[in-house]
Amino acid sequence: MSQDDTKQIRVGKHAVGIVGLTHVIEEVAENFAHKSDSEIQIELLSRLSRSNYIPSNIQDSYAKAFLREFKKYIGKPYEEEVSEGLEIKVLGPGCTQCDMLDKILMEVLSEMNILADMEHVRDIKGIGKYGVMGTPALVINGKVKSVGKVPDKEKLKEWLSEY
Repeated sequence: MSQDDTKQIRVGKHAVGIVGLTHVIEEVAENFAHKSDSEIQIELLSRLSRSNYIPSNIQDSYAKAFLREFKKYIGKPYEEEVSEGLEIKVLGPGCTQCDMLDKILMEVLSEMNILADMEHVRDIKGIGKYGVMGTPALVINGKVKSVGKVPDKEKLKEWLSEY
């Protein structure tokens, strides 16, 4: 399977890439759409464990995340995963400015001794979800804080101290 076959989902408080998720959900939807949540979870976990490392101590979290993605696919109501802690996203295709923002953010997080889930979103569709028209852009806990420039360290510290 190629990198295109990997989909990022939220498992607990972490974003995790799952290989073959879309394909497996499509297959399972054909025969399991009317089965119980627990049967669907078992089937998804079984199939996805073949091509993904799923730690045994958190299989329940993965099963819940897989079921959520399955329900999204078939159009059933689902409960969104609640993000815990600080979540930071740098939006940009990987240009010099975007990479600089990444680097400065890591320095500031280290200086402030803050633990955060940080992700650099390079995919144009992923960036588009936030409605920004320029890059680099910075999103902290779902709120767009900066677009089109690299904020200075002091501004970043100010924003991060709000959380």
